[in-house]
Amino acid sequence: MRSFDIPDHFKSPIISKVKDKRKELDARKLDFSPTLLDFGAVKIQLARHFGFCFGVENAIEISYKAIFENPGKRVFLLSQMIHNPEVNEDLESRGVKFLMDTKGRELTPLKEVQPDDIIIIPAFGASLEMEGKLKAIGVDFKKYNTTCPFVERVWNRAYKLGDKDYTVIIHGKPDHEETRATFSHASNAGAALVVADIGEALALASLMANKDAVGVEKTFSEMFKGRASAGFNLSKDLENIGVVNQTTMIASETQEIADVLKKAAKGSANTKDTLCYATNDNQKATLGALDEGGADLVIVVGGYNSSNTSHIVEICEKKKPTFFIRNELEIKEDGVIDHFDIHAQAHISSEGFMSELFDLERVPTILLTSGASCPDASVERVLHKILARFDCGNDVDSVLNNWALNLGSD
Repeated sequence: MRSFDIPDHFKSPIISKVKDKRKELDARKLDFSPTLLDFGAVKIQLARHFGFCFGVENAIEISYKAIFENPGKRVFLLSQMIHNPEVNEDLESRGVKFLMDTKGRELTPLKEVQPDDIIIIPAFGASLEMEGKLKAIGVDFKKYNTTCPFVERVWNRAYKLGDKDYTVIIHGKPDHEETRATFSHASNAGAALVVADIGEALALASLMANKDAVGVEKTFSEMFKGRASAGFNLSKDLENIGVVNQTTMIASETQEIADVLKKAAKGSANTKDTLCYATNDNQKATLGALDEGGADLVIVVGGYNSSNTSHIVEICEKKKPTFFIRNELEIKEDGVIDHFDIHAQAHISSEGFMSELFDLERVPTILLTSGASCPDASVERVLHKILARFDCGNDVDSVLNNWALNLGSD
């Protein structure tokens, strides 16, 4: 896999050393157990896989290249390049402006965009409708297109399904940029519908089973308003279906949705997991760490609007106390942690979140991981903040050297 030119301030020498050693000993990614670092007063488990994925690194490289190659020109991102506030804030500090927010609402009116402006398409891609608007303005939106190749793979699959007269069912978050773009491309190929979760899949299956009943079409229209392609017909467009997903969903839920709709379809069903490799690897690594046990609590680092990160949180909180934080600044000196509740969609504070760890009769263990859009540098800063709270006597370099020596001798 190719390497990318990423700004140094997003990198971490500590995390890089761990990742490089694990890759050296497990190039085929068969071992999903965590890395255990013993700092004396506290043990840190690092998930086997986390941090920037191929698509994110590609997007970052292209975005900073756009800035470097166009001094004096106005540079716009269609929307957030990835769902990480530190990355987006860094781009803004270099003069980049956003055309839309994450919900597709205008921040900079398109009528203000000029043909010689620089437009960056984010990793989530763009809808065909937006591409048409940019083309009408005369801007070159293809030069700095950072659309993730794994997202494009979903679009290609949607077109193939449409060509075979399958209706494309998209498992994804309806308001997410990637899902909106995928829906646009799928609708261009044929009938398409966005299903958010297993609850909606079950409701849709019930409507499919009773499609001729009075009021069913109205119920369908209300339930999936804005998420069904133009002219969608419940009676005929769900005979033959194909299921794809937003690339950052939970693999097990996508399979569950596919199974439910496959059973409900009267014709044929074509289902295939279209999650990206990083989503799969990160979820397997998270489960691998949790299955191994030993962690007393979990800290997940990343943007609060990051889909793949929130799913890691969802997996973790089923088994361990879990705290979802943006960066090290959320861990306060007085033992308070500001973190995000993915269910309430609210930022909350918890006092003494580490207090019970200090009272244990053994050395406590914290599982530390992040989403695919989170810089390793952010995780390193969180690691240092945790070590400072425990006043660890072992320095990081000696712990890493001992770990590498022991790992290599196994």
